Amino acid sequence: MQKAKSNPQVVLRPQDLVVLLRLSIEKGAAPTYAVLASELSLTASEIHAGVERAVLAQLARKDQAGKATVVREALRQFVLNGARYAFPATRGGMSRGMPTGYAAAPLADKIVQPNEPAPVWPHKNGTARGEAFYPLYPTVPEAAGRNPALYELLVLFVAVRGGSPRERALALPLLDERLAG
Repeated sequence: MQKAKSNPQVVLRPQDLVVLLRLSIEKGAAPTYAVLASELSLTASEIHAGVERAVLAQLARKDQAGKATVVREALRQFVLNGARYAFPATRGGMSRGMPTGYAAAPLADKIVQPNEPAPVWPHKNGTARGEAFYPLYPTVPEAAGRNPALYELLVLFVAVRGGSPRERALALPLLDERLAG
């Protein structure tokens, strides 16, 4: 009997996109993996592995000191054109959580709120009740609560990932300008 060969193909994981979005808002030197881990509620090894996968995917590069920087144009193209297919939207029933998509800034004031449950990231400390829209990674609500700029990027990605055509049309240029830096 022949032993099955493993697949050496590297695949981006949802938390990798969260790490890249967080790094994309950094104006100065990238924070340490420990700082990112604390902010994103991940482990330093998860941050490291995510950065390594991002480098292989050409969404990030490392300088000679090993500090990661986002390849902004590549990330922008991936988020605008491919990420919603790589990480399709997953919804659930009614839940308490954090408002997202059209129900949160920067989209909330641009869209007339419909008479239906708003999308929320399920979270035990959430302040809103609505339809569960599962985040890219379970720690997203905590990370978004710590960093308003990251929250806005993730909200815009939710609209691109699973919003109506109108929501996507409003979110895409806002996401584009934030990622173009």
